[in-house]
Amino acid sequence: MQAIHQAPILDEMMSYRDAVAITDDRGEYSYNEIISGVHRIAASLLDDNSDLAEQRVAILASPGYDYTVSLLGVWASGGIAVPLCIQHPPAEMQYVLDDTRAKYILVSADFEDQILKLKIQPGQKVMFISEAVKSNTIPLPDVMPDRRAMILYTSGTTSRPKGVVTTHKNITAQIKSLIDAWGWQRDDRIPLFLPLHHVHGIINVLCCSLWAGATCDALTKFDAENVWDRIVSGKLTLFMAVPTIYVKLIAAWKDMNEERQKTCSKAAKRLRLMVSGSAALPVSVLEKWESITGHTLLERYGMTEIGMALSNPLNGERRPGFVGMPLSGMTAMLADEEGTPITSEGTQGEICVHGDTVFNEYWGLEEATAEAFRDGWFLTGDIAVIDKGSYRILGRNSVDIIKSGGYKISALEIEEVLLTHPDIQECAVVGVPDDEWGERVSAGIVSIADQTVELSALKQWSGDKLAKYKIPSQILALDELPRNVMGKVTKKAIQKLFEENAQG
Repeated sequence: MQAIHQAPILDEMMSYRDAVAITDDRGEYSYNEIISGVHRIAASLLDDNSDLAEQRVAILASPGYDYTVSLLGVWASGGIAVPLCIQHPPAEMQYVLDDTRAKYILVSADFEDQILKLKIQPGQKVMFISEAVKSNTIPLPDVMPDRRAMILYTSGTTSRPKGVVTTHKNITAQIKSLIDAWGWQRDDRIPLFLPLHHVHGIINVLCCSLWAGATCDALTKFDAENVWDRIVSGKLTLFMAVPTIYVKLIAAWKDMNEERQKTCSKAAKRLRLMVSGSAALPVSVLEKWESITGHTLLERYGMTEIGMALSNPLNGERRPGFVGMPLSGMTAMLADEEGTPITSEGTQGEICVHGDTVFNEYWGLEEATAEAFRDGWFLTGDIAVIDKGSYRILGRNSVDIIKSGGYKISALEIEEVLLTHPDIQECAVVGVPDDEWGERVSAGIVSIADQTVELSALKQWSGDKLAKYKIPSQILALDELPRNVMGKVTKKAIQKLFEENAQG
């Protein structure tokens, strides 16, 4: 078998050979078995070609072996990986396929029904992973670090998600910064239940685990009781999740009898590190989790465009409400609206970052890419203050971005869909603060005369048009949307109406 040198993560994996790399609901797989599968997927994709030359390859795969060999196989063949969300309705998958003009679609057998609902374009080829891994191995291309490696879709202030393009160099820098910051080791073991179309699951958990020679237990879905059972097993050393997951685990713990609670708490204390990210962690949740497990959750800050940029320390004080300091290789600063750096602590400004982890471009959006940078600094859109060198996030500089359950959601995208409802005349979607979800997706609705829109009916109507986490969980009937003198909808006023309605 030819040695792989173009993707550093694959070079690292060659050192671990017989160690267990991945477990899933079908069994466990050694690093040797994963590497073999990667070569065979790459060979199947290449066919008679010597290099995919940045052709886009969509991945609709089950967590575990299928996903892992597909992702790394795309990289080994010189292609660009485009992970699809397995929970998304066909319309959202179709958007990604069409936007990237994916040449190939790698599919687990479990998702054959989903593929049948998509419009496969002329020239696109669907490849089932179970067949692709049977290919004979062939020589693989050289892929330089500055080649594009992956496109992940993230919501922005435009109505449709943007494709965030990262290179092999970006991905390597993201992984290495976390290996160093969080002390990854070969004997680590971590559960994976996070979505594998987001940087949190892909980089922070899966790729870091593979780079370190650790074991990653891929779960088909999150189930609080199952996760507690895995913690009690004593095998896990690391745990990474979004705040919503911790809320669910706390609720499950409270429902246990006293003996089971003691068993779970004692087992959780043995883990060496627990991390929270992708959304703001309420201090109340941090304190409850600490009282149950003895762990002060390590909060960090990142986004699809930059990987992780800030982190509380592995060893040292972790301050509630703070996301820490810049990681190795990353430079960060706060700037005011004119772009002037803020040097005094306690003064709020926009987080701006610079470093090798920062993405390459928005796919096919040259103007949006240019607008995202100022003098080489990426403008995150998040507002923070610095205290004793540590960053505390205050919120977005745009009310059109909602952070719910670890997802970053475009309100404008949801509005665009809701406005196609036959009974909705106008609408405005906002995020309303919520301890469990971070923010709840909420919609103020002006109905067409004599029509009433019920929440249950709206949820059912939205089911095949929006991902579940994007569907409003509460609505408010309004006679008209509040607007300023310029005629622009004032979303903060709508957020206030929801809060007042909840209190009333």
